[in-house]
Amino acid sequence: MAIEVKLQVFEGPLDLLLHLIEKNKVDIYDIPIAEITEQYMEYIRQMEEGDMNVMSEFLLMAATLLDIKCRMLLPREVNEEGEEEDPRAELVQKLLEYKAYKYMSYELRDMQVDALKVFYKPPTIPEEVLKFREPVNYEELLADLTLTRLNEIFRNCLKRQEDKVDPVRSHFGRIEKDEVNIDAKANYVAGYIRSHKRMNFRELLENQKSRMDVIVTFLVVLELMKTGVVSVEQESIEDDIIITTRKIPEDGLEFHGLTSLGDAVGENEDIDREENQ
Repeated sequence: MAIEVKLQVFEGPLDLLLHLIEKNKVDIYDIPIAEITEQYMEYIRQMEEGDMNVMSEFLLMAATLLDIKCRMLLPREVNEEGEEEDPRAELVQKLLEYKAYKYMSYELRDMQVDALKVFYKPPTIPEEVLKFREPVNYEELLADLTLTRLNEIFRNCLKRQEDKVDPVRSHFGRIEKDEVNIDAKANYVAGYIRSHKRMNFRELLENQKSRMDVIVTFLVVLELMKTGVVSVEQESIEDDIIITTRKIPEDGLEFHGLTSLGDAVGENEDIDREENQ
C-alpha cells in the first residue's frame, strides 16, 4: 500500500532532497543521483495540484535532477586544472548551505523557547525620573535663526541625504527576468516529435538556454504524456529516458494544461540587484 506524503511536510525542493538523503543515510558529497531522482519523482507524482509557484519550484528541481542524471552518464568535463568536474557539485553546495540555515533556525527556535522561560524584574527607576526632561530655552536657541539661515540648513540636509543615497544607487543595475514563450516552446517540442519518432529526453534539453526553458520543456513533455501523444520508457534508473511518439492528432496539438504556467512565467519583471564590484 502506497504511503502518501503531504506537501506541507516540506518547505521546498531542497528540504525534500535533504530528507531523502538523510532517510537513505547516504553521503551528501556522493549522492546516488539515480536513486534519489527516482524517489523525488515518486513524491512529485503524489503531489496534489496547488499553488503554481510552489509546484514550479518542485518541478524545476525535478528537471535539474534529470539533467544531472543525464550528465552523469556522459564523460565528465575537465576544468582548467585538469580535474574532472562533478555534475552534482552545484547541487551539493546548495544542499550544504540550506542545511546550515535550517539548523541555525533550530538554534533560534530553541533560544526563543528558552527566552519564554525567563522572567525579568521590572525597572526600579522612579517614574518622575523617567519623565524628567531638561528644560529648553527656545527663545535663546532660535535667537540668531533667520529664514535665510533656515533655508540653508534645510538644503544642506537634502544634500547630505543625496550624498548618502547616490553612491549606493550607482552600484545598482537593472536586469530583466527571462521570458519564456509557452506557445513557442510547445510548438518546438511538437515539431521535434513529428520529425523524431523516437528520441532521448536529453536531446530536448541540449538547446535550452536557461533553467526556465528546461522546466517548461519538461512540462510540455508531461502534457504530451497526459494526452497520450507520446509514451516514456526507461529500462533502469541508470538508463536514459526514451520518448516515443504514439499518435499525433490530425487537428494538431493543444496544450490547455499549460495555460496557467504561461501566466506565471510569461511576464517580464524588472528587479534591482547590486553588482559585485
